[in-house]
Amino acid sequence: MELRDLGFGDLTELGPMEKWPIGRLFAVAARMSGPVFFRMLERHDVSPTGYLLLRMLAGQDGLRAGEAARRLMITPATVTTVADTLERAGNLERRRDPADRRGVRLHITESGLAVVELTGQAVAPDLRSLYDVVDEADEPAVRRFLLRLIERFDALTDGNCT
Repeated sequence: MELRDLGFGDLTELGPMEKWPIGRLFAVAARMSGPVFFRMLERHDVSPTGYLLLRMLAGQDGLRAGEAARRLMITPATVTTVADTLERAGNLERRRDPADRRGVRLHITESGLAVVELTGQAVAPDLRSLYDVVDEADEPAVRRFLLRLIERFDALTDGNCT
């Protein structure tokens, strides 16, 4: 693994990875998780960004493209392009906002819901095998660490991480 490719610069001064601070290890693992998850989705012939957009709409249908972009941390132009593809495939439809006729909202279709469910089922074994590295005895400590970290992130962003 070439850590320079992850955007962390030269980490050789930290010594062997086994001796790195927990925060640095977490940052590297977190940075690597996105590309790994995307590769898992691609193995199932699903566009990662398309799947994430559909999954978001399955949980909260009718978002505007700008809001979806903010939550996915991508550009509105990317959401537009992905939505175009999903719409052509019948997985998403655009509808005028009844409260503001200038606005358009994204809505998942039955076909899109099926994509979310089937893809989720297909990827679940991959994800379970990826994250089953924590020994049962260590799980409470790891869980506490992650929950505290999430709380701190949430506090530092005034609850606006999503």
